[in-house]
Amino acid sequence: MYELHSCLNLVFYATIIPGSILISWLTGLVALPVLVIALFLFILIFVVFPLAFRSSITLQRGILFLTFITYPKGLDLTKPDSVGLYATRNFYINVRDHDTDDDGVNIGVWHVLPKYAVRRFKRELRVETAYAEEEEHLRSVAGTVQSAPTNEHELEQLVPAIRAEFPVIVPENEQLFYERLLRTPGGVVVLYLHGNTATRGSGHRSEVYKLLRQLNYHVFTFDYRGYADSDPVAPSEEGVVRDALTVFEYISNITSNPIFIWGHSLGTGVATHLCSKVADLKERGPRGIILESPFTNIRDEIRLHPFSRPFRHLPWFEYSISEPMFQNKLRFESDKHIYEFPQPVMIVHAEDDRVVPFILGYRLYRIALDKRSRSWGPVEFHRFDAKYGYGHKHLCRAPELPGLIKNFVESYRNVIY
Repeated sequence: MYELHSCLNLVFYATIIPGSILISWLTGLVALPVLVIALFLFILIFVVFPLAFRSSITLQRGILFLTFITYPKGLDLTKPDSVGLYATRNFYINVRDHDTDDDGVNIGVWHVLPKYAVRRFKRELRVETAYAEEEEHLRSVAGTVQSAPTNEHELEQLVPAIRAEFPVIVPENEQLFYERLLRTPGGVVVLYLHGNTATRGSGHRSEVYKLLRQLNYHVFTFDYRGYADSDPVAPSEEGVVRDALTVFEYISNITSNPIFIWGHSLGTGVATHLCSKVADLKERGPRGIILESPFTNIRDEIRLHPFSRPFRHLPWFEYSISEPMFQNKLRFESDKHIYEFPQPVMIVHAEDDRVVPFILGYRLYRIALDKRSRSWGPVEFHRFDAKYGYGHKHLCRAPELPGLIKNFVESYRNVIY
């Protein structure tokens, strides 16, 4: 009976539009030229485009990664202070896809220093004015973020020696200075993996970095291949995960401090795949993973995405849209990867998320509870009421989020699973 009902549904949705057009012509509501144009548009949009999508991996990658959407316009990513991120280093890392890859792919990276480090070295960094202005702004804002516990005691003991070594920070010694602070014991590092569209400097992403800075964490963020000022190489799932792994290894090779992974939207698929790969390689893993607005897999996300609404009931939707992306390894199967690594997971999702529906984040949480080993790190789920209007991009504005982050980090920063 269910199969019959599904079949009737497919027939109905496949014929309702052309049938309505034809009936309008038969009853004299539209003229023959209008009928021809309407049927042509129907065939073009609902038949030709899906078939073209099926046959073109370039089109599939373009729709998934949306690298052609960039904002804000004219942003100079070599100058993070243009989006309010002073005391931030811009640099590039070379990613090699395999051992025989001589050229590799260069990706743009930011390292945002934690607040306590900026406070100690604002003179050497020449950011006294920017720091004072931000502090004045924070004092005027109700509910200012309370910093997490820091390693200020360890850093304080090293300040004289570091100041003697770096009396002023210039391009020639910038890398050494930032990496020196990163190695200081007792710190926490967050590697942020952004979603599709735009760049690492987009407004809502910068808000997250500033929040994490106020919590006294080092923040690393980067643009995947094909995005922003990273090399214009066509992205793939394996490619962007390789980018993330390379940045993760760069951090872990410099510091023994705990690293947490934060993925947002498409970045949650990168995050779970990255953690699965690290576990498979038996390398030192992150201490925890934060998933903001996650989905189960690309097949589910495409079906529930608002842009697919005109197509999802077509009988050939799976054949022309979902299936070819799966065959071309554009899967981002978080519902599989989430039970392939042992670290604790915190999921945060807004009920009014229209891009990645709330139900997908909750479904991923239930899968994690059911399939992960009981001896592994726990999984938390935090929902945010639709009445607050955080949507897909602005959970960072929730007043309770800093407390959730601090509790999660402090609970697991010294725990290895």
